[in-house]
Amino acid sequence: MEKHDNNESSTQQPWDTCRKVPIIQVEQKPKPAARCLKWFTCIIVTTLVFALALLSKTSFLLLITFGNKNTTFVEHNVTALLGIGFVLIAPNVLLLIKSMWKILFKSTGIPPKKVLLVLGIEFLVAFGAAILTIVAMPHFDIVSNVMILNCVSILSAVFQVVAQCFNGDRKRFITIPVCSIVLIILGYILFAISYLIIEESSLEVKISVGLAIVGTILISLNWWENFNSLFRIKFLEDISRDIEKSRNVVDIFSSLIRILVTAAVLGAYVPLSGQDWKSSLFLFHTPTVGLLVAAQIVSSAMCHWFVVVACKMHFLRRSFVLPMYLLSFAVMIVFLVPVHFMPLESKQNSTYCENIQQNSKDYWLALMIKDVVRTVCTRDIVVNMRKEGLALMGISSLSLWLGLILSTIYVWYLKIQRIERTKDLFVRRLYEGAFLEQSMLLNTRFVVKKKNKEKLSPETINVFLCGTMWHENYDEMMSIIISIFRLDTYKPKTEKKRDVEFEFHIHFDDAFKDVNHGRERHANEYAETLVDVVKEVYTSFRENEPCIFKTKEPLPEQKIINTPYGGRLEYTLPKGNMLMVHLKDKKKIRHKKRWSQIMYLYYILGWKLSGKYYKMFEEGAEKNPLENKFKKEKENTYILAVDGDTDFQPSAVMLLIDRLKLYPEVGAACGRIHPTGPGPMVWYQKFEYAVGHWLQKSAEHVLGCVLCSPGCFSLFRGSALMDDNVMKTYSTKATEASDYVQYDQGEDRWLCTLLLQQGWRVEYCAASDAYTNAPQDFKEFYNQRRRWGPSTMANTIDLLGSGSVTAGRNRSISKLFILYQVLSTGASILGPATVCLMISGSFTFIFGMNVNWALVLAVAPPAIYMILCFKLKPDTQITIAAVMSVFYTFLMAGTILSIIGDLIRNNTFMTPSGLFLIGIVLLYLITATLHPEEFSLVIYGLLYFLCIPSGYLLLAIYSMVNLNVVSWGTRESSGQSKTTTVNAIKEQVMQAACCKCPCLRSYKVMKEDAGAEAMTMTEMSQVEVPVGIESLQEYSQGPYQSWIERLQEKPYSFPLSETTLTMEETEFWTELQARYLEPLKENKEQQEKVANDLIELRNKVTFAYFFCNALWLVATFALQAIGDTVSIKIPKLYSNGTQSKTEMLSIDPIALMFLLGFSALLILQFFAMIYHRIYTLIHFVAFVDTDTKAYKKRTKANKKLQASRVLSESSEPQNQDDHDDEDYQDYQDDQAENIGDI
Repeated sequence: MEKHDNNESSTQQPWDTCRKVPIIQVEQKPKPAARCLKWFTCIIVTTLVFALALLSKTSFLLLITFGNKNTTFVEHNVTALLGIGFVLIAPNVLLLIKSMWKILFKSTGIPPKKVLLVLGIEFLVAFGAAILTIVAMPHFDIVSNVMILNCVSILSAVFQVVAQCFNGDRKRFITIPVCSIVLIILGYILFAISYLIIEESSLEVKISVGLAIVGTILISLNWWENFNSLFRIKFLEDISRDIEKSRNVVDIFSSLIRILVTAAVLGAYVPLSGQDWKSSLFLFHTPTVGLLVAAQIVSSAMCHWFVVVACKMHFLRRSFVLPMYLLSFAVMIVFLVPVHFMPLESKQNSTYCENIQQNSKDYWLALMIKDVVRTVCTRDIVVNMRKEGLALMGISSLSLWLGLILSTIYVWYLKIQRIERTKDLFVRRLYEGAFLEQSMLLNTRFVVKKKNKEKLSPETINVFLCGTMWHENYDEMMSIIISIFRLDTYKPKTEKKRDVEFEFHIHFDDAFKDVNHGRERHANEYAETLVDVVKEVYTSFRENEPCIFKTKEPLPEQKIINTPYGGRLEYTLPKGNMLMVHLKDKKKIRHKKRWSQIMYLYYILGWKLSGKYYKMFEEGAEKNPLENKFKKEKENTYILAVDGDTDFQPSAVMLLIDRLKLYPEVGAACGRIHPTGPGPMVWYQKFEYAVGHWLQKSAEHVLGCVLCSPGCFSLFRGSALMDDNVMKTYSTKATEASDYVQYDQGEDRWLCTLLLQQGWRVEYCAASDAYTNAPQDFKEFYNQRRRWGPSTMANTIDLLGSGSVTAGRNRSISKLFILYQVLSTGASILGPATVCLMISGSFTFIFGMNVNWALVLAVAPPAIYMILCFKLKPDTQITIAAVMSVFYTFLMAGTILSIIGDLIRNNTFMTPSGLFLIGIVLLYLITATLHPEEFSLVIYGLLYFLCIPSGYLLLAIYSMVNLNVVSWGTRESSGQSKTTTVNAIKEQVMQAACCKCPCLRSYKVMKEDAGAEAMTMTEMSQVEVPVGIESLQEYSQGPYQSWIERLQEKPYSFPLSETTLTMEETEFWTELQARYLEPLKENKEQQEKVANDLIELRNKVTFAYFFCNALWLVATFALQAIGDTVSIKIPKLYSNGTQSKTEMLSIDPIALMFLLGFSALLILQFFAMIYHRIYTLIHFVAFVDTDTKAYKKRTKANKKLQASRVLSESSEPQNQDDHDDEDYQDYQDDQAENIGDI
């Protein structure tokens, strides 16, 4: 068939240069606010790390000073020694608690006997730390104590040299650690000479020098795990693997050994040194020592945590390495400099040290500093100012400090991925409180450097965006198509090295309609609208800078394919990525969202992924390497599930990719969903969604797993979907009544339930924002929640029913999390009764009614509504609910006033209801403050509160009573798309202009095909009417025109080239349809049976649901009828803290129990939200840092490209590609190296 050129004129008319383009917000670079947040966070974290480390070290050194027998600040130095012991064991106690917690609620392995070697090393390390800090260091001066701790890096430097030698490089990269070894040994020698030769030290001091050297060497064994895997010794590698499998058990035993060894050394040293343990009781009478111990323990733990945060935020050098290197000098400045500004009692012929004496007028801080400085004045080389001794002290201190820097200089050059796990940054969970900065630096994972560094290309992540569409309107389609083109721009196919590759698929349900009295099937108006939207967005992204002085390039040719399931459009986007639009014919393939998901899951994971490797196996590839490669590609294949109206930025997708790439056990991750649209119904949903994400989803993520990853914007791992009992079970056809509720009413929640039961984790990433249209009218909202409510309950009960099995299989789900879900589900079930009790309270206060009659009056309307729901049609039920919702809104306003009035009447807010109300308001305000970009949603909180009876009472009744209705309920009568019946109107106009044209059908036939839907005058005014017989014939539809020819002849569209599928792919689709996706055949008997079963299920569930609520109400009614006999009396407290002597408040025990339980759930969710916000901030700042670097490199590469193009305008055309390749090469290599993880 001869094709007509459908492109617009290649030459743009100068009088028609104005454009109508969609609004496109493309992220070109990180926002200034995000960059400011990054630097502000960096300053805060750096300050906290340095301040906490300084507090930890100074407090520890003060305890060491007070452990000296010559101290004057503490009367009994045994208390200081006991405090040092507490400092040593505190990290071990924390690690013991953490490991026992994980063993109780998580699965863990049993360590083999060879791990006993590890426990032996732990014994030596604990012994070395105890003799160094308890026995030796109290005999030294403050300068020696500060610097002797740097010796603990000696064996780490030796291990670095050995590891580099094992890896075949003995010249270039071993120089620095060799220098470190030399400097530390020099420091040892000068330290010993200073005390043993230059000075005449006591025997006790000489023994302490030897113990200090031995102790530091033993302590340096602590970080052997950082290097054992680099030695390539099988025995050590096996030990590391066994430790990793049984980490919790090993940590418990090692913690116990360290605690016992420290206690043994301390217990033996005190009597051996001639001191009495009885004096240790003065620890409780010496607040200074106790405060120092507490400050040291708390500051060390917090500093350790903030160091981890700094590394994860990519502030490694600024906030971690640099503060740790400068800490030793900062400590000496804190101790030695202030004494020069203190008033000293100067005497004639007296030395400086003799003037540093305690003064009764000195405050406690001055006394402590003087006590520390006097340790230096006990040295003969200081008192007599012996230059050779001072020189040895200075050189020794400098050598040890430089030795620490050189042995840990690898940390400065450590490369950190966008998002890192703590265990990948640090070898051990444990930090050492006594030598915090040394332990943090030496615990950082060591990576062997190679002379010939190979730039390995990062693993490529294949992301398949799969959207499902059905009757979306023009604006909704525009949102998802623009989002797809954003991703195409963000990750062009033209890049040679790509960390992420995208492919886009849209599965369009019910895309065809009958024409010619059912003899043919053509793409309907919604599918044609999608074609128009793709063309508009394509043009907008391609023509970024319109100009009337350049020739307009024609649209590139795309593909159109006839398929067994309907049809397919294949677009090559401007940056080279592929977009496939699968047009589904419901007469050929099963329709609805779940079946579209099954369609793309089997196509991508089955046909494209598994089929590729099976074909390679048939061609003779080796099995084992092929299996490993196949397993890896399954793990690196992600499915991005979106709806047909989802709007998102590329950064949102990349943040989700981070979660799956970092944690291999994560099977799915979802983002923050924002409902969009105008009107009060959407306002209500905005706050509802906000509360659900702020508190509920954050709590689920922190305490266990997210139970539902919404299908409008979620990322799934291919290997998780291909796991047993997931994709195969998900393709099960509903046969039982409960299946229809669980499978098809909330398919995304059911899929997540299958993943959780199989052991996969589901996470929530709050920084990943996506926007989707929400129901804007009351009926659509109720129908949507009518599906979601029963499906949520069915899947939750299914998960709780298999709780013990799931907790044993899924490491992220503990029995405590199961208990949390039980309590949360119970509170949700009792929601209607709780609302009735709230309304009853307002009746009592406003109208002065008897509490029992008020309860009866509060229960009566919902009870009547429930009876009506059993008798009336769903639309009528919704109408009644809408009317009742209006009345309940006014009643809720009265309820708010009644609670406030009750507080005023009682002259106090110190009542359970008053405290609960104030607590709820404060909780939401603080929560919103922690989400600054969403704080404005608090405005909708009042509307949300006023609509509580509608959302938690009437909606619950409607959902339960209509549980037997399994229709979708939304979009079934949605508004017309932009071009609905546009073609029909065109034909009417053309027929009026030329009624004799034989190619045009009658108005009656046209009306049947187009649906005869009326158009507004605005829509009619936008119709483009072709002029002339020639143009009429171009767009006419013959009696036997196929759907492909119809789309090919659409004006101003892409030139569509008809192609065919391969025989193998055709067979795949045919077999897939026959096995899983064959259209469901109507069976009246089966339909009647299912309908009856659904009604029976509805009756059972409704009875159980409302029986629980009725039981709650009856119990409350009975307690109110009994009166004060069983009520709890609590004293009345006024706002000023005074207690009433005559008045008491009466509270029924059931209400108090429910109030306390619900408050406990909210508090738990609140603290979980704070924890989640912190780690969201860490992830976001890390993303901003890497994205900023990537943007700078892209900008640099683009400038080089522009410059090369300008210079090569006169060159031969074939050389242009070479220039481009050279300009891009540096950018690609840098990008792969710096952000190769994502």
